[in-house]
Amino acid sequence: MKILAIDVGTGTQDVVLFDTAGAVENSLKLVMPSPTLIVSRKVRAATAARESVLFEGPMMGGGPSAWALRDHAAAGPALYATPEAARTLDDELDRVTAMGVQLVSEDETRTLDVDVRVRSGDLMLDAIHRALEAFGVAPSYDVLATAVFDHGDAPPGVSDRKFRFDYLRTRLALGGGLTAFAHERGRVPAEMTRLRAVEREAPAEVPLVVMDTGPAAVLGALEDPVLHRSDSGSLLVSNIGNFHCLAFHLAAGEVVGLFEHHTGEVTTDLMVEMLRRLGEGALTNDEVFDSMGHGALVLDPSAGPPSLLAVLGPQRNLLRNTQPEPYFATPHGDQMAAGCYGLVRGVAARLPEYTEEIASALDSTAVRQPDW
Repeated sequence: MKILAIDVGTGTQDVVLFDTAGAVENSLKLVMPSPTLIVSRKVRAATAARESVLFEGPMMGGGPSAWALRDHAAAGPALYATPEAARTLDDELDRVTAMGVQLVSEDETRTLDVDVRVRSGDLMLDAIHRALEAFGVAPSYDVLATAVFDHGDAPPGVSDRKFRFDYLRTRLALGGGLTAFAHERGRVPAEMTRLRAVEREAPAEVPLVVMDTGPAAVLGALEDPVLHRSDSGSLLVSNIGNFHCLAFHLAAGEVVGLFEHHTGEVTTDLMVEMLRRLGEGALTNDEVFDSMGHGALVLDPSAGPPSLLAVLGPQRNLLRNTQPEPYFATPHGDQMAAGCYGLVRGVAARLPEYTEEIASALDSTAVRQPDW
């Protein structure tokens, strides 16, 4: 069976076409600019040309796209957006209109006189399909699995950072470890609006699993043979992404602690200190939240110090040459695909009809020829 796994980050979208019939290392891969970067570049080009913009489509990840849209509205050219696309900027639409964005209905977009139309959305399936076809690969698969980072729709007056971390806390309380962050179609929590947008955008005829990017990357990192052999001990695994960084303390395969922060808000020294205190079971939520992070959680302060610190992610050089010396994880030979491999494990956890086949393919050491 085949899984199209798409890990949507702030800098890149990482794609793996996983096939249980072949060696994992032969999986076809793409590492391309993220949807939010693509939208940002289109909007900024329109701003420079003093052109009006219509932003339409599903809600998507913010960051570069949201910054570009805000700058366009502030620069003067007209900016129109459909309500769903506008939620990329803020779930509270009165805040969006206060930025200078003019909301229009789907019907109004059909006759709107505008210079540039920019499509929103985290799922670029048509482009991925075309890329595969350009190399003679049929874009067919049994399951679609996608990871995005979701702050969730925080109620008015509630911090987005706190709301996001409460989601992490709630999922872990359900049991299942890191796979608790994987959701099959129809089971996505209502408050996770970005995950729900992906669910609505995905083809209805294909089984779907969606997952949060950070836990997906750490779950995928455990595919690295060094970490895989250490799953009975105590580990610290940190994913340092372009926009967010987080770390999980794992003992005997169970999550005993975590923290999540913004990569742009941490220094090397702060990251090392937070990892040290997490491993000791001493890191507090206030320490992380008060430094503009999301939060920290220690579930078992007696778990014992980690025997290994593993790091991955596009900004993992933040911890290069630090002490204790980190192990740079490369699951199945490619650290950029870690989130995709985490998604594959998420599919195995959520779709039992594929559990055994996926586990066998991931754990097999047999050499198999590709069938391209």
